[in-house]
Amino acid sequence: MKRREFLTKTGTAAAAAVAASALGAPAVIAQPKYQWKMVTTWPPNMPVLQTGADRFAKRVEEVSEGRMKIQVFAAGELVPALGVFDAVSDGTVECGSGAGYYWAGKVPAAQWFSAVPFGFNPQGINAWFYSGGGLQLWEEVYAPFNVIPRPQGNTGVQMGGWFRKEMKTIDDFKGLKMRIPGLGGKVVAKAGGTVVLLAGGEIFTSLERGVLDATEWVGPLHDLRMGFYKAASYYYYPGWHEPGTCLEVMFNKKAYEGLPRDLQLILDTVAAETNLWSLCEFEAGNGAALQSLIADHNVNLLQFPEAMMDALRKMAEETLEEEADKDPMSRKVHDAYKKFKAQVGIWGTVADSAYFKVIADEYQLKKS
Repeated sequence: MKRREFLTKTGTAAAAAVAASALGAPAVIAQPKYQWKMVTTWPPNMPVLQTGADRFAKRVEEVSEGRMKIQVFAAGELVPALGVFDAVSDGTVECGSGAGYYWAGKVPAAQWFSAVPFGFNPQGINAWFYSGGGLQLWEEVYAPFNVIPRPQGNTGVQMGGWFRKEMKTIDDFKGLKMRIPGLGGKVVAKAGGTVVLLAGGEIFTSLERGVLDATEWVGPLHDLRMGFYKAASYYYYPGWHEPGTCLEVMFNKKAYEGLPRDLQLILDTVAAETNLWSLCEFEAGNGAALQSLIADHNVNLLQFPEAMMDALRKMAEETLEEEADKDPMSRKVHDAYKKFKAQVGIWGTVADSAYFKVIADEYQLKKS
């Protein structure tokens, strides 16, 4: 009797569970799914930059369990490389990947959220975004354009660039045709250079043909792949113009706000994850690539002369103040940037800078 009673209860409970599952199934199936398009400024298959955008899309689909899919288009596949901001702003696509200084002509204050000459390193700019009010300020800058920004990557400290001639004094910038975007480009212009803004896929040919005298891009991991060593003999450091360049993902405001809250949080969280991942990829790959450029391709690795750096730093300070004075929002952003830089800079001097000086002798480049 007890056995029959147990089986009866078990069967009833199982039936109830099946019924409950069946009743709940339509609710799960009925959840809306979202199909988005993302356009980028990056060449197809460009490591970390374009592959980072691809990774972002895959992770969003994975974490959302298929409720959200993002189709990614590299530069020129759907819109021109420098047309990404406009495409997101006007709703042609739901999101895009790039860097703020590419939109300087439309949004001057955007430059401070990508790279500032002699400014934040990766730790500093991430601290500003996540813990110092920088992200809220960035949202304020993009709001009039119906765009919501998020940090989505960081290149780390970049290289100073590739030059077809040796750079000995600040006067060597006079008449120099250099591909360099953003505020760093404005400093080069102040030094007498001619600044050219080109998308990544156009740089090598221009440098090889002498249309450019110099170019900066990112760092060894990319520069080796881009083959710049075939077109320019001198490779300079440090990247004073981009000491910790932030890459961004942008969402069309209407599209973003039309999502359920959990999908908004997934986009934000995956963007933050991609931000960390990209910096780690560059940090992991740059050292081996730099060694290969020197040992395998006989690249002339040179440090900018101290007097030149002093002159560039002075020009950078002047340029930043001039650019900030051009519109109220740029002034607001610049003042906030300077205030936070003073705060984190004190710690960086005591911590990272002092530490690396102590262990510098452990890291000597070797030439085979």
